[in-house]
Amino acid sequence: MEVLKRIMENIEDDAPVEHVRRGLHWTAVVSRRVGLASTMAQDLMCSHGHGEGREGSFTEMSALALARHCLDGNTGLASLGLAAINSLIEIDANRYADVDGLQMASDVGKGKNISIIGHFPRLDALAKEAGNLWIIEKRPRPGDYPEEDGSVYLPQSDIVIISSTTLLNNTLPGILGLCRPDSVKMLLGPTTPLSEIFFDYGIDVLAGSVVTQKEVVLRSVGEGASFMQIKRTGGIRFVTMIKDYDDIVRRLSA
Repeated sequence: MEVLKRIMENIEDDAPVEHVRRGLHWTAVVSRRVGLASTMAQDLMCSHGHGEGREGSFTEMSALALARHCLDGNTGLASLGLAAINSLIEIDANRYADVDGLQMASDVGKGKNISIIGHFPRLDALAKEAGNLWIIEKRPRPGDYPEEDGSVYLPQSDIVIISSTTLLNNTLPGILGLCRPDSVKMLLGPTTPLSEIFFDYGIDVLAGSVVTQKEVVLRSVGEGASFMQIKRTGGIRFVTMIKDYDDIVRRLSA
């Protein structure tokens, strides 16, 4: 994916991989900092069911070398690659808002058509504010819409909230291609690389997180905790990067 290539090309300093932790829900890579990415179901199936031949050797690699595996189409290594990228990106979290992306969407999206790609917790408040809320999923649950319905609902949407797991399965470019140019597009979730390079590709908001307590988070990842369980430990904080908040408000007011 071009955007991930550009992010890696803009990482100036590589670092050794100090630790890798693969859990049921999350994958963590420790290099310059702790990077997280969603563990896709295929990741564990590929690595444990088919034997990638690389298990046990990740800490012999540099983080940038591990990161490049998110580009080779190998779902068994995609989460490791994204987590490695997130472990290398330098970010001063104090420069950015400590804001929940879904809360921001609720604040600016009153009466608007909102599409969500992927499942997230605590959507009731957003549903009350939105004119229409369409949840589009590869594996739809009751009330969701199947992936193919994206071609119907995304062009109607004023706000599109996109799970950053779309970076793992390479569906982000197709999703962005269905969005209106004037719609507000948010990449959401701990997998999100907090890089302003995404702004060049039509993303307006990056709603991700940074790890503040390494050992607490690594233990939770290894124990199969969900993200909200990890958040409750206090080891993570939300970080939201916004390209131009005033422009977002203007577009949604038009």
